[in-house]
Amino acid sequence: MNYENDVVRPDARLIILKALSKQVDERLHSGFIAKELYQLGIDRPREWVHGELDWLEQMGAVTLFRADSVVIATLTEKGARHMRRAIVIEGIDRPSRSGE
Repeated sequence: MNYENDVVRPDARLIILKALSKQVDERLHSGFIAKELYQLGIDRPREWVHGELDWLEQMGAVTLFRADSVVIATLTEKGARHMRRAIVIEGIDRPSRSGE
């Protein structure tokens, strides 16, 4: 399947940031992130998830640590600001307002 023009990317990126923001230490490894996406109807291979994490790192929303085939993502202040709706990172869906 060709994911080049994948329309779910902005939503998937928001799901990733939400999953990170729910963690006490604001980090998860790519396997858990893939499971979170799958539970919400986004079934993509590990390489696709890693590509999205790389993109989020380039945008300054996360930092990444690589351990063999696993990538550990940590939410940055910029990513947290996007989640609070204080800024907009183009290419990531905006979170809904509290209570919506």
